[in-house]
Amino acid sequence: MTAAASAAPSAASRIAVVTGASSGIGAATARQLAAAGYRVVLTARRKDRIEALAEEIDAAGGQATAYALDITDRAAVDEFATAFRTIGVLVNNAGGALGADPVASGDPAEWRQMYETNVIGTLNITQALLPALTASGDGTVVVVSSTAGHGTYEGGAGYVAAKHGEHVLAETLRLEIVGTPVRVIEIAPGMVKTDEFALTRFGGDTDKASKVYAGVAEPLTADDVADTITWTVTRPSHVNIDLLVVRPRAQASNTKVHREL
Repeated sequence: MTAAASAAPSAASRIAVVTGASSGIGAATARQLAAAGYRVVLTARRKDRIEALAEEIDAAGGQATAYALDITDRAAVDEFATAFRTIGVLVNNAGGALGADPVASGDPAEWRQMYETNVIGTLNITQALLPALTASGDGTVVVVSSTAGHGTYEGGAGYVAAKHGEHVLAETLRLEIVGTPVRVIEIAPGMVKTDEFALTRFGGDTDKASKVYAGVAEPLTADDVADTITWTVTRPSHVNIDLLVVRPRAQASNTKVHREL
């Protein structure tokens, strides 16, 4: 039996909401939390993706519900939140990067979209569900940020700025709600190879996307990050993993990567 399975959630806190659950880290996290005994609520804009994932989880013996949601739409988020009296876990995973232009030529629209998704979206869903997390008596807020939220690199300023904002949101929330039955965890992944992250960042350009991982024998996978999320969530209630930075062995920093070319 794994550590996660041995720390099954109580009935009062067994619902886990995962944003950005249609692919990558979000989908992997939903699968792993379901296997750990949570009833997962899958949210994302792509309804067909999350409905298919919910069916997959149910077929595997878990419990999942799909709910199409754009976390940047505050009215929709508030409506979603009315469905819950209590929840145990919120995984703020929705986000992403757009472009890799220098500051001098960066697209303000891309910067705005990254801030809206990574920061305002996280703010919206966290604010809306915080009462239900508190009411559970044992709530956990997870913020999936990035090593970009802890160090800069050339060509990444827009994404770096957004992820720094998300990091500060998590850090400040932890200070503000200390003494309540809710803990705040930040997971900051480094280089993760998923089907969509780099492809989305470079507007569907497969050549540019592939160069991100060129020569790196084993970048992190979505399952690797989901494993860290599930581990932190299933620690005893008094244990708070404030910040967990996870990188592949080949990546020493945002700008130092061993490539076998």
